[in-house]
Amino acid sequence: MKQVAKHKALSIQTIVAIGIGSPLFVILGRFGSIPSGIPNTNIETTYALLALFALLYGPVAGLFIGLIGHTLKDAIFYGSPWFSWVISSGLVGLIIGLLAARIAIRDGEFGRKEIIAFNLAQIVANAIAWFVVAPVLDILIYAEPANKVFTQGLIAGASNIVTVAVIGTLLAVAYSKTRTKQGSLKRLQ
Repeated sequence: MKQVAKHKALSIQTIVAIGIGSPLFVILGRFGSIPSGIPNTNIETTYALLALFALLYGPVAGLFIGLIGHTLKDAIFYGSPWFSWVISSGLVGLIIGLLAARIAIRDGEFGRKEIIAFNLAQIVANAIAWFVVAPVLDILIYAEPANKVFTQGLIAGASNIVTVAVIGTLLAVAYSKTRTKQGSLKRLQ
């Protein structure tokens, strides 16, 4: 019976994380973007937030925050979603959530080993999403020229990797410091 209750609480927690993370993705996408000099490609601080939420709440939350947040951001600020990049954002959250699942950040564990694992996960996620998936989908869905979309993907992926490595890591370290390390409390005799 406890297993069912735990699973249900996790589902509610994930839904709440998606409900909070998606609008934060939109807000950071609007006010935390820095033009890169490449058309329609910005340096986005929002991926640091997406990475943190995927780390904290798992791959399902990461997937839906990326999908919903990017869809809303594009619809609100550009008039319509650019689905190749929406899918790539969801993929980033999903992959980080899957690869970082063993990091016990909620238990206050986020030292050198966890920072390396988190950053390897986000590098893999951003490389797959922006160096491969987004450009290929741009070509397949929108018939965009290959040289244009692979340049955009390279700039977006590289800037997201750096942004998550710096801001995402700092956010995760700060969060972990608010948590009590497991086994750190001892009973006095």
